[in-house]
Amino acid sequence: MDAALTTVAVTAGTTLVTLTVTAVWQRARAGATALARRVRGTAVAGATAPSGSPSGPSRPAGSPSRPHDGRPAGDPEPAPDGAAAEPFRPGGPRHAYRDHHHAFGDPFVNSAERETDLWQESVRTPRVESPPRVFRDREELASALTAAAHIPGTPHVLHGMGGSGKTALAAEVFRAAESAGLTGLWVVGADRAGLRRGMLAVAAELGADPADLKAAHDGRLAAADLVWRHLARAQRWLLVIDKADSPELLDGWLRPSRTGTVLVTTRRARAPQWQNATLHHLEVLPQEDAARVITDFAPGRGTARDALDLANRLGRLPLALRLAGSYLERQALETWSLNDYRARFERDGTLLADQGAELPYIEDAGAPATEGELRQRLSWTWQITLDDLAARGLPEATVLLRLLSCWSQAPVPRSVLSGHHPDPDAGPATRTRFWDRAETALRALIDNSLVSAHSFAGPSPAGTPTPCLQAHGLVLESVHAGIDAEERPGYLLTAIHLIDAALPGDAAPAHLARLRLLVPHVTALLHHTDARTCPQAAALGIRTAQLVCEAGDYRGAVEAATLTGDVSQRLQGPDHHDTMTARHHQGDYLRRLGAYDEAEHVLRGVHTRRAATLGARHHETLETAAALSMTLYLMGRSEESLTWIRRAIDGQRRTLGNDHAETLRSRAYALEFLAHAGRTETFLRDGPATIADAEHSLGPDHVVTAIAYSNYAYGLLRTDTPKEAKLAAAERALQARIHLYGEGHPLVHSAKLVLSWARSLSGDHASALALMREALEGRERLLGASHPLTIKARVLYAERLAEAGHAGRAARLLRDNLPQAEAIYGPHDLDVRRATALHARLTAP
Repeated sequence: MDAALTTVAVTAGTTLVTLTVTAVWQRARAGATALARRVRGTAVAGATAPSGSPSGPSRPAGSPSRPHDGRPAGDPEPAPDGAAAEPFRPGGPRHAYRDHHHAFGDPFVNSAERETDLWQESVRTPRVESPPRVFRDREELASALTAAAHIPGTPHVLHGMGGSGKTALAAEVFRAAESAGLTGLWVVGADRAGLRRGMLAVAAELGADPADLKAAHDGRLAAADLVWRHLARAQRWLLVIDKADSPELLDGWLRPSRTGTVLVTTRRARAPQWQNATLHHLEVLPQEDAARVITDFAPGRGTARDALDLANRLGRLPLALRLAGSYLERQALETWSLNDYRARFERDGTLLADQGAELPYIEDAGAPATEGELRQRLSWTWQITLDDLAARGLPEATVLLRLLSCWSQAPVPRSVLSGHHPDPDAGPATRTRFWDRAETALRALIDNSLVSAHSFAGPSPAGTPTPCLQAHGLVLESVHAGIDAEERPGYLLTAIHLIDAALPGDAAPAHLARLRLLVPHVTALLHHTDARTCPQAAALGIRTAQLVCEAGDYRGAVEAATLTGDVSQRLQGPDHHDTMTARHHQGDYLRRLGAYDEAEHVLRGVHTRRAATLGARHHETLETAAALSMTLYLMGRSEESLTWIRRAIDGQRRTLGNDHAETLRSRAYALEFLAHAGRTETFLRDGPATIADAEHSLGPDHVVTAIAYSNYAYGLLRTDTPKEAKLAAAERALQARIHLYGEGHPLVHSAKLVLSWARSLSGDHASALALMREALEGRERLLGASHPLTIKARVLYAERLAEAGHAGRAARLLRDNLPQAEAIYGPHDLDVRRATALHARLTAP
């Protein structure tokens, strides 16, 4: 009886334990399944949803660590089947990772450890989640690393941003080394326990005694020493430690060797552990090889140019290229061209790219995603690093990368972040704690290959290099997409403030390099802005367009003003002040670009709207009237231009005063019109008065004063004024322009043209010809060969050639350019009429 009772008790106890373990297992599995459906299922369900829809990516890079149903991190999630709630840890999704390479036969692995993504099934084969179809480029680096594998010594570290193909390259080196007779060993170093178990498996592979392995596993024997004892006894081996993104985990494990070579792959560009290692940086692919990666998967979907365009849009990042090619290859319902994919990527971005990930077939479709799977998704691969940094107490790294994501992938001067801090209450990226730790956060982003630091010399090799920061475009896009809607305005306003504070006060030559670096970031902000931040973004766009125009880049100024006007019109309406201001500048800069018809159309439209909303005598309406007058003058409509400029001057005198800068600008414009129209008496009366008023009110170094100098000098050439006075006025105009803009500016070349004419009238034909050649070449270089002002400069250059005795060259130049000048300026233009008469004399029998 006692024995029977004992048997029953033991059986009952065993059953109870079994039921308890089963319940715990089912509860854990149910929780993991629910999380997996958020990680994997949501993205699958939202595969065809438009960008930004609720069915989009679960949590793209840069998004806060939170469950995928939108609750903040730490809020409990309802557990399935009544199970106890488990919070989603702020450290990110790493606790949900699954690894399907379990070694259930290992005697030292218990059931809990088998479920933790810490074990790998083999150390003799590379673990590459998504190997390339054909290994492209990298030949030089692959050859160098393969050669290094045969030369025992210091470790080699292959570092680069996530998705750059480090694991694929290491696998290629691994296979080449094995083909050459080396023993290849592969360990995943993503976490401490996985690294330790992988290295002990290496020792086992090299013949370690099971008792020693057990002692090392139990902590009774130094595991690293055991492994390296066996590595030292082995000969001709290559040990790859992959995904070692936490180099501190390698302390004790990473050693030089006389018998083999260690190759580490990591995102960490800098770490104390690399001090005695040889570093190799992995960049994105070259253009041609990047295009071939896509066509390796999906041949015949477009031209070589299409593949190149798509590769460039994807930033030539191997991961993005493979995802695009894989998606196109495995399409079942449709067959897209490469251009189709690129167009859809513009709309859906990382949501579309993630659909190219090759998820393994598993029995439980709801099982949590492994870290390896998440590394194969553009929306997650960089979030792994950000989550790790946040878990280590540096959430500011995420904040800083979100701030950078508001700007362009172009280099951004480091001074933008270091020089100006906005109001701490403006947004999450402006709080005092953030700026206190911004330096540390930036170093962490650089160390983890999410941001690079370098110096940018700009187009002029003589310029002083500017220390800059730069991030890959897909990183920025992915991170920006992950910013919560309620936090987005704060980041954008901070980014706008920082760029606005960094813009130079003027476009002096010393400031041009900084201006060029900042313009792409203004463009990016305009693309990112919404109704809540549009006023600040539009003001920044308008200011930038003005500076770019002042710098002499008229095409860039038109682009900046047009984009600002388009954004403001879409978000604030066509009659909004910002919209009309941007359109006014757009029309004025189109005139400088030589697009006279388009400029007239835009300026007339702005004048009509301003007159209707502000009134005909409002100073902004009158400003547009003055700009329109200059366009009409350049189109050869002199009398109409005089009517508009007089209307502007009369109104500005009443509303702003005779000495206001805008009134003086209009008065300076009028000097050229008067001279060209033959109003000599009025010109000679108004010219000195306008210059005197400008010098008194604005100073001799003001832009408007320089306009007055230049237009008065031009007008004097058409009068009977003594040649000495003409020459002195032209010299003063040129020096004023050079002082303001430096030598390489379109307005400087216009002043050279005037001085050339003045020297010609004084009889100095050789000097006049040389100066005219400089003016013509400058216009061709800065404005383009087909710009109306360049065409007129060729006509005037023909005059200088004829005066210097080069009749044949002058005739040929007029033959090729006079018809175009006549078509642009009309046959009654004074310069055209004079050139026509010259051409007739030169070609007469």
